[in-house]
Amino acid sequence: MNIEEYNACVDKYSDNLYRFLLKNIKDVALANDFVQDSYEKLWLNYKNVDVKKAKSYLFSTGYHVMIDYIRRNKRMSTMENNEYEHTHNEQYSDLKEILNRALEQLPEIQKAVLLLRDYEGYSYKEIAEIAHLNESQVKVYIYRARVFLKNYIVKIENVA
Repeated sequence: MNIEEYNACVDKYSDNLYRFLLKNIKDVALANDFVQDSYEKLWLNYKNVDVKKAKSYLFSTGYHVMIDYIRRNKRMSTMENNEYEHTHNEQYSDLKEILNRALEQLPEIQKAVLLLRDYEGYSYKEIAEIAHLNESQVKVYIYRARVFLKNYIVKIENVA
């Protein structure tokens, strides 16, 4: 990859990468940071990355940066949650809010592959490359996520 191709990748993929990360992390500043980190890593390795694989490289990098951040924060919040106990009792009737609540309960890998497939429209093969899985694993994770979402939405206590 040369510098012109790198700049073309920025123009071509940055919006999609940002939307993917924002949908997962739900924080504009963090999503921007993750996109920036992904492009920085591409810049540092642009001579070694084939332009045809740049999209996969960017999404893989963004995904792993996000997962690393989530894992670090999970450890920190687990320690903090042991000190405080929170209760939250809200009732929703908007399907989009219910679906977002259900998405938040999915394991990170299931959520990521489901969003890549259904929200971003990537093929199973592309998702497998991004998440470093094989296609069968991607299909299983998507299936399990969809079954969970379906069961979550049809429960009356989740809708009320």
